[in-house]
Amino acid sequence: MMNNKTEAPSPRVVIVGAGFAGLACARALGSTGARVTIVDRHNYHLFVPLLYQVATAALSPADIAEPIRKILRRHRNVDVLLGEVAGVDTANRSVCLADGERLDYDRLVLAPGSRYNYFAHPEWEAWAPGLKTIADARRLRSRLLCAFELAERERDPQRQRALLTTVIVGGGPTGVEMAGAIAELARHALVRDFRHVDPAAARVMLVEAGPRILAAFPEALAAFAHRRLERLGVEICCGLAVERIGADSVRIGGDEVAAGAVIWGAGIRAGCVGDWLGVPVDRAGRVRVDATLAVPDFADIFVLGDSARFDDPGTGNALPALAQVAHQQGQHLGRALRRQLSSEEPLPPFRFRDRGNTAIVGRNAAIFDFGRWQLKGRLAWLLWAIVHIYLLVGFEKRLLVAIQWLWRYLTYQRGARLISGGDDAAR
Repeated sequence: MMNNKTEAPSPRVVIVGAGFAGLACARALGSTGARVTIVDRHNYHLFVPLLYQVATAALSPADIAEPIRKILRRHRNVDVLLGEVAGVDTANRSVCLADGERLDYDRLVLAPGSRYNYFAHPEWEAWAPGLKTIADARRLRSRLLCAFELAERERDPQRQRALLTTVIVGGGPTGVEMAGAIAELARHALVRDFRHVDPAAARVMLVEAGPRILAAFPEALAAFAHRRLERLGVEICCGLAVERIGADSVRIGGDEVAAGAVIWGAGIRAGCVGDWLGVPVDRAGRVRVDATLAVPDFADIFVLGDSARFDDPGTGNALPALAQVAHQQGQHLGRALRRQLSSEEPLPPFRFRDRGNTAIVGRNAAIFDFGRWQLKGRLAWLLWAIVHIYLLVGFEKRLLVAIQWLWRYLTYQRGARLISGGDDAAR
């Protein structure tokens, strides 16, 4: 007797973006009956919180990046696709790639990340790059190191001082960490390597338009960070806005400052999800999602990470664009979809569990905000290092970074001081 019963086709889940959110979602859906496809413009997952250490010659790009295929290779139901998304056809439930290929989906997870917001001045990006990709980090590293090399050859004291001046725009965690790292690079790692210029005399300026740096942290922690940066020689300029950025100077509060390098860290804007779906976005370009992380009116489409506007039920405030938020959202949605696709359970609401917010201020100094209590100084610095090593993907990366950090701590040296890119060398 023939059995005419046929099995239902496996549900298709397409994930756009292999950052913290997309990767966590893919791993949670691994080894299930779903057919999962994860699409990214790069073939690697990047640990963005340590990208500033690549830009300041403390680590190499390979130390904080891992091939996506290697991370997901044990999950036979997950396909990895190198490609760039051009749009989403919601009517036909397909993702359109830039090369014309289409990926059909039953569930769509959008987590493309974010880019820096230049606040209606896109022309500034050429002279003040942000820090979102390995290419950004390499460009900044080359620009910083080239400034010292050019200063070594310069005989005009005024021009030499300009080359040794670095301006960092934005007093958030990225700006603070960059300022501390550049000051330490100049005063410790480079100080004995030049003959005609004193790297310790390098000028590092941190510019913040608001009344204080680290506005998302409690005032006591921000004040501690302010003092530690000043001990490193960083000039902190609060309450001043950047008015113009050029090839070799920046105008701040009406004053023109000649600089060898300008670094942007003043704010981010979500990717193109709003345009892809044709839905409204907030001022930061984020798409509002409901309690299950789904887009209203699109029950089969979910947005995670920096591109999602999720209002915390407890506080009523939008969750910040942090790695821990993206990771928790991806892990939650992946597990929820795993249960729904197998037993048709309704999706549970997402609940964010705050693991603390942190920033490193320099050698032996960091701050941690856990909400009810705070930590600062050497103990916070050790905790910062432990947490970041733990969050790296793969035992090999953890061991490698830990050894390099220990060596750098003992010797004050940095081993990734390579200049690449002809455009910066010619400046």
